[in-house]
Amino acid sequence: MNPEAQKPGDAAGRTSPEATVRTTTPASAPRSFLWAGLGLLLALLTGVLLMAALQSRSVARAPLPVYGSVGNFTLTNQDGAAVSLSDLQGHVWVADIIFTRCPGPCLKMTRQMKELQQSLPAASQARLVSLTTDPDFDNPSVLNGYAQRFGADRRRWMFLTGAKRQIANLAIDSLKLTAIEKAPADRQSPEDLFVHSTILVLVDRQGRLRGIFETTGEGVVAEQVKGQVIRAVKQLEREP
Repeated sequence: MNPEAQKPGDAAGRTSPEATVRTTTPASAPRSFLWAGLGLLLALLTGVLLMAALQSRSVARAPLPVYGSVGNFTLTNQDGAAVSLSDLQGHVWVADIIFTRCPGPCLKMTRQMKELQQSLPAASQARLVSLTTDPDFDNPSVLNGYAQRFGADRRRWMFLTGAKRQIANLAIDSLKLTAIEKAPADRQSPEDLFVHSTILVLVDRQGRLRGIFETTGEGVVAEQVKGQVIRAVKQLEREP
């Protein structure tokens, strides 16, 4: 039989290997480019996420600034016991300044301290310290009633009163808080006695001021502030 006679049948019923290569190569090429592009995109995304994670860790490891050292003091807590700086050495602590007759932001600040108390890890040795600007009225008995009202754990949260000069030394000189007694003519009510800071301050285990957090004002979100304080406390507790 003449081999040439089979060519029409080949064209009609069979495809040669060469023809297969020619017909499939153009279709597979776009798929190859697609997978290569997806692989490159995945690699880029992985790199971006890795860089973000490394930057986040480096920010978390950045030490908090040191604003100054806390001077020694001796005040009295809500149980009538003397408290000095040595009692807080070895503890990270958060402080604010309030007074129990306050008609303004004190209730909000004390609620925020209560939320901090509830949010601190059980294993944390951090302490909470609330100073009064009104020691003539806020004696230990009054402070004890106020502390109970807010569910203060006396093992963690102390309310301090004492001599005005001692309170001023701690609050103003060491903790950078402010407390100014209003003139009688400027008072809007009998309880409108003081203008004072609405910040929380953070002290490390060596008695150094390390953080300042605003609790009120435009754009301030209490939940965000709480998170910032908790993270800062944990960071200071990890420090050697």
